[in-house]
Amino acid sequence: MIKNEELPIGFTMELAQHSDVLNHFSSLSKAEQDTIIDKARSVQSHDEMRQFVESLFLK
Repeated sequence: MIKNEELPIGFTMELAQHSDVLNHFSSLSKAEQDTIIDKARSVQSHDEMRQFVESLFLK
């Protein structure tokens, strides 16, 4: 289960826009999720976050 308080708000909002990415992210191990969350924390803008989320699993 994903705990919302651990996720950057911009990351959460972008995941909500991409249910396929959210489903894939949810299926990852805690360690894999933590790595992605740590990277998401360094994102500085809305556009950069959108690109980051889309780059995760949308190829």
